[in-house]
Amino acid sequence: MSSVAARALKSVSRAAFSWKPTGRPQRTLAAAVSMSGVGLHSGARVTARLLPTYAGEGRYFLVEGEEEARVAAEVGNADPRSQLCTTLRRGEGGGPRVRTVEHLLSAMEALGVDNCCVEVSGGDEIPLLDGSAQEWVEAIQSAGLCVAEDTTGQKLEKLAPQIHEPVYLQRDDCFVAAFPSSQIHITYGIDFPKVPAIGCQWFSTFLDANIYSSQIAPARTFCIFEEIEKLRGAGLIKGGSLENAMVCSMSGGWLNPPVRFEDEPCRHKILDLIGDFSLFAQNGNQGFPIARIIAYKVCSLNSTNYIVHNRLAAAL
Repeated sequence: MSSVAARALKSVSRAAFSWKPTGRPQRTLAAAVSMSGVGLHSGARVTARLLPTYAGEGRYFLVEGEEEARVAAEVGNADPRSQLCTTLRRGEGGGPRVRTVEHLLSAMEALGVDNCCVEVSGGDEIPLLDGSAQEWVEAIQSAGLCVAEDTTGQKLEKLAPQIHEPVYLQRDDCFVAAFPSSQIHITYGIDFPKVPAIGCQWFSTFLDANIYSSQIAPARTFCIFEEIEKLRGAGLIKGGSLENAMVCSMSGGWLNPPVRFEDEPCRHKILDLIGDFSLFAQNGNQGFPIARIIAYKVCSLNSTNYIVHNRLAAAL
């Protein structure tokens, strides 16, 4: 934990949050669905099989070949040492882990898949697919959703965290803030001054399943061409290609156009943010807080993100 980042976070009290009934039951998938593809960092051919599960179970991963391999998609399992992806690990050291979960979790959170077992085989990563969440959305829609019941056959009402007091975190020029709101609203900014084709971008939107599916999910992950050799030298992005990521050169612009949106990189960061905030979910309830979220360059905060997550999770 960075001491600088820790000092940057203002005190969060339990009075700042509460769990609000949504008036809707928890849901799960109506049928199983399976997707296969390359893992971003391992380069291995991996498969994720999404299975319906009981109300109150929440979202969790089962990793093939690991003993006691159940890894809950909860903030306490987020690994702050993870590089260029969100990694979940149960326990310290050699506990089971699953990497690059943010796109799948983003789609499940936005579409209301509250309870789901994800079986992972072929490696410890979720398949990258085309680098966006669009194929996950299509897979979930094809399976359909249904009301989930617990082991006794009872339905459980879905709760959502609601923010009552402003929460703010800043390190250097990067920040994330959450303000009370009756609806979920996200404003996000990025700035790549050395990459003119990206530059400074902002995107602002309310969030529901329809907006997510059309305006956020199709946005693909991206990287800077001049950084690729260094990343691969560090053992990362072995599975990255022009088919599953947008690649932009500092001098030459996009190497694999066209972009799906003029501000596609910024929209993709919102996609990632939703996936990370989904980790606030508990017992099949909603993870993303009902709040006005404003963030700028927050994905570059790394360990600061997990300090935010753990402090907010403690308050919830």
